[in-house]
Amino acid sequence: MATEPRAKPEFQQRDAEFSTISGQPVEPLYTAEDAPADPGAEIGRPGEYPFTRGPYPSMYRGRLWTMRQFAGFGTVEETNERFHYLLGHGQTGLSTAFDMPTLMGYDSDHPRSLGEVGREGVAVDSLDDMEQLFVGIPLGGVTTSMTINAPAAILLAFYVLVGEEQGVPPEKLGGTIQTDILKEYIAQKEWCFPIEPAMRLVTDMIEWCSRQMPRWHPVSISGYHIREAGSTAQQELAFTLKDGFTYVERAIERGLDVDDFAPRLSFFFNAHIDFFEEIAKYRAARRIWAREMRDTYGAKREESMRLRFHAQTAGVSLTAQQPLNNVVRTSLEALAAVLGGTQSLHTNSFDEALALPTEEAARVALRTQQIIAAESGVANTADPLGGSWFVERLTDEMERAAYEYFARIDELGGMVEAIHRNFPQREIAEASFTYQRELDERRRIVVGVNDLTEDDEEEMPILRIDPALERKQVDRLQATRARRDAAAVERALAELKRAAATEENLMPPILAAARARATEGEMIASMKEVFGTYTESPVF
Repeated sequence: MATEPRAKPEFQQRDAEFSTISGQPVEPLYTAEDAPADPGAEIGRPGEYPFTRGPYPSMYRGRLWTMRQFAGFGTVEETNERFHYLLGHGQTGLSTAFDMPTLMGYDSDHPRSLGEVGREGVAVDSLDDMEQLFVGIPLGGVTTSMTINAPAAILLAFYVLVGEEQGVPPEKLGGTIQTDILKEYIAQKEWCFPIEPAMRLVTDMIEWCSRQMPRWHPVSISGYHIREAGSTAQQELAFTLKDGFTYVERAIERGLDVDDFAPRLSFFFNAHIDFFEEIAKYRAARRIWAREMRDTYGAKREESMRLRFHAQTAGVSLTAQQPLNNVVRTSLEALAAVLGGTQSLHTNSFDEALALPTEEAARVALRTQQIIAAESGVANTADPLGGSWFVERLTDEMERAAYEYFARIDELGGMVEAIHRNFPQREIAEASFTYQRELDERRRIVVGVNDLTEDDEEEMPILRIDPALERKQVDRLQATRARRDAAAVERALAELKRAAATEENLMPPILAAARARATEGEMIASMKEVFGTYTESPVF
């Protein structure tokens, strides 16, 4: 189907930018000419290959999406309290945010952690912390999402051991851990090791979980942070799926059968502000994944071809100016995620451009999802926008753009080599620059920022993290070190270092070290002695 913009219509048009936020031209009218040549083959039915219209036949008539609110700040006691608060207000799954030291593999008393402990998530240094984080929360009765990547194997080990203490074996634990290390090198920049040993750890987790944790998603392949870094929707789609295919290839090279692990791979997409473009992105993602898993990687089970995803509304769309406007932005983004067929959803709080959310803001964000589910009617039928000439055309265009990127990445030698050459990083930087220029030139409007501004905005109350919490966490960490068996810890860390120098799966020695009360920072440091560190070459 031709993609060139059509001739300008005869009637008068506003002086505005008639394209998606990613720059895809939008025509004044879409007709049956824009439908796929064989709509039955391309669109299909929900729950059937290629899953364009949704991964399950009944969609939300059978089960609503899981409502998760990202939560984590201060020490584990404060976050545990917030977990109980959200569960008490109708949240149906937990989503854990970790602080920057935890994300980077540093203990809370490391010099680089100073001033960052508990600031943007919860500090978790050891099994003691993970135990306290889930006090009063039966892990057999909830699903938990953990947003962490480079040290993901260690946090998973902590979680498995808490389940063990509660009498819940690994095979009964349900949830997701992000683990998507490739997007860290592309966008979020939180890594511990060079790319190859980091990829080895991801594959170790996939292998171990496929055998020990059948209800667990060991990787949540994440476009969210790629989009937050400034990518277009097309780049988010293409780079995320290519990351996913790379993990599949590594697992197959490890000797795993694709149908043994692919059903537990999940995705995490951004729900941005351009309503129809986002819906098209999700639909294209399902179709591409299904086709490639079947035709390229030889998957035979439908579960291996069925892309399931979590969505989070766009943090970069939130504004510090007139922050209550963010309620509207989040509502539109959440609605797009639901109409696009998400399986799980986090809605950002209106004050998150200023600070971590207050309880009131978090409650409004959760109520946004509940109102969509209970009052809007959009959950009554599967893929209500399926067959829309506009949506189907956008879906086709999104798919075409993704395959163009796939071809360019393959020419470079695959995704890992493309990252080494800074290809996705450069593409995102250029897209971000283009969008900022459009804002500066007011070709795109953000209400309250470059138009309809107010000079005398009232100050909004925000959540402030007590600096004393950092001292509390450091004291807890030092108390853990004082009461544990130091010799047992040293033996466990030495075994982890030995295993890292071999091709053994690292999950068993990580679990052993976690059980001995070794800290996250100590385990990371042991592996760094073998793997080394990573320095990024700059992109200008």
